[in-house]
Amino acid sequence: WAGNPKALLDPFNNGKYYIKIYDVATNRLIYSHGFNSYFGEYQTTDPAINGEKRTYMETALIPFPRGPIYFVIEKRDAHNILQPLFTQSIDPASNRVIKESVGTADKIYNALTNGNPHEKVDLACIAEGYRAQDYERFRQDVDTFMKALFQVEPFKKRKKRFNIYGVFKASAEAGTDEPRRGIFRRTAVNSSFNSLNLERYLLTEDTRSLHNIAASVPYDALVILVNSERYGGGGIYNFYMISTVRNRYSENVMVHEFGHSFGGLADEYYSSDVAYNDFYPKGVEPTEPNITALLNPKQVKWHRLLSKGIDVPTDWGKEKYEQLEKERVRVRKEKRDRIAVLTRQGVPADSIKQVEQQYDQQYNEIRKQLKVFKSRQEQLKDKVGVFEGAGYSAKGLYRSQLDCMMFSNSDKKFCKVCEKALERVIRFYAPE
Repeated sequence: WAGNPKALLDPFNNGKYYIKIYDVATNRLIYSHGFNSYFGEYQTTDPAINGEKRTYMETALIPFPRGPIYFVIEKRDAHNILQPLFTQSIDPASNRVIKESVGTADKIYNALTNGNPHEKVDLACIAEGYRAQDYERFRQDVDTFMKALFQVEPFKKRKKRFNIYGVFKASAEAGTDEPRRGIFRRTAVNSSFNSLNLERYLLTEDTRSLHNIAASVPYDALVILVNSERYGGGGIYNFYMISTVRNRYSENVMVHEFGHSFGGLADEYYSSDVAYNDFYPKGVEPTEPNITALLNPKQVKWHRLLSKGIDVPTDWGKEKYEQLEKERVRVRKEKRDRIAVLTRQGVPADSIKQVEQQYDQQYNEIRKQLKVFKSRQEQLKDKVGVFEGAGYSAKGLYRSQLDCMMFSNSDKKFCKVCEKALERVIRFYAPE
């Protein structure tokens, strides 16, 4: 366990679940940790609501206890109040506790070393879909991730608070699964596109393999780098983040997904396809720090950062934006469906590339129009207000600024609220 031994109790009140460890002798809470899970997302999808049951692996990381403990998992109810879900007594001296060695033959790349793991933020970058001959490529991709992360605040000024490791376990085949295209690969952590049946959502359910590989190094957070040129990724709070590495938007995707997994930030966009139903129940304030249901307009969640004289809520030309976004989503959907059909039909790669380029021309024209729209809202660009449209919902949820890494790919920085939230997490692991 690589965390700060002086920061054992989670102060963030974020995540759908909490791990809580109680000392049996005193009944005292000695460790807590909030998190989200793949299973928690699945529960909001149509198949789950219609009764299709699934099982997902979970891994809990805790400091090794000195004596018997109660291990408790809590889950938020419909009102976001934590309720006990599971309890297990554990005696660390029991012969039922398996104490296998961590030793592996995996290669370790010490990409960034700044000090004692207990005093730094430790990131483990895991190779996925790299063959044995791809080790140098993986090292380069770890460096690309670091470059992208430390170009953005609040990470840029705090690079010396991080240790970053690359863990290389060779995969039998390159790439990742792409079920809609009929492509399947044997890889280290069994990642796959089309997670929750979404085109670009890339995740893995094999957290056992993931943590076994990562165990070679100290880590507070996991970063899975996938050897693929496709656009896609995913990030789940205190679970892991995953991204492809050689798409032209990969650097943005990596930082965006790291915002989810490391900072517990919510998606601020609301026009893209998602599989969720009522991911944020109406009338309940989200736990994430960067969106709000505005249940108390006189006490906005980020009231200390509000720009002077800003209207609450804030008018930002939402209707025009939604017209352009609707067209952008239509073109993107047509492109991905068409490419999937052509790939399954075995159409030559050059012909598929031509089709992609035709759609890309349309897509880029719409992006230009969106850029013009945002430039016309220049007076709001750096203002902190309460902008309706966030958390996959056009109505009833609000974000703090016009644009942000959590809202779109066009802005390569976090809004002020997200930046402050991420800074708090860094300080938790690596105090000044």
